[in-house]
Amino acid sequence: MSTDNPTTSVDDSDVEFDAAELQALRERVEELEESVADIDEADDQKKMTIVATQGSFDMAYPPLILASTAAAFGWEVVVFHTFWGLDILHEEKSQDLKLSAVGNPNMPMPNALAALPGMDAMATKMMQKKIDENGTATIEELIDLSLESGVDLQACQMTIELMEYDEDDFYDGVTTGVGAATAIQHMAESDVQLLV
Repeated sequence: MSTDNPTTSVDDSDVEFDAAELQALRERVEELEESVADIDEADDQKKMTIVATQGSFDMAYPPLILASTAAAFGWEVVVFHTFWGLDILHEEKSQDLKLSAVGNPNMPMPNALAALPGMDAMATKMMQKKIDENGTATIEELIDLSLESGVDLQACQMTIELMEYDEDDFYDGVTTGVGAATAIQHMAESDVQLLV
């Protein structure tokens, strides 16, 4: 005994469409197809969140290089700068970031020598010279490149208040007034999260 429902056939001659209704139906189908394509495109875009916590000369480069490179590949990128990392976005302070010679195992000098007065300044000058000779972009150039590429460089509001900075102290294009909750939300939606 079969439990299938009997099928009913519809005679195509019984179904009539007004030309305007048919055109409206076709337009609606096209709209739906376009919106599905847009959703698929948006879903394909990778997202990256970088949290920059260190503001030394050498640590300004990794978040900016990674961010601008990911943006060049079409990724949506946010770099959340907090604590000393905020100095990277500070127009005045970013011009005077230092490379710490102490505690850096890759420095070609022992810590006892690196701790002498003036060694951080010397190490910074040596690195700046190497960057110039190599034609590597400066920190300011990487900030400009990142912003032009659509990277959202964010300044932590709590740190701005803690360091008593003014929102006008930052490079044009930097997003200020961002809290940790916003950063966490973007991290939760990101394919890649990095702490630098």
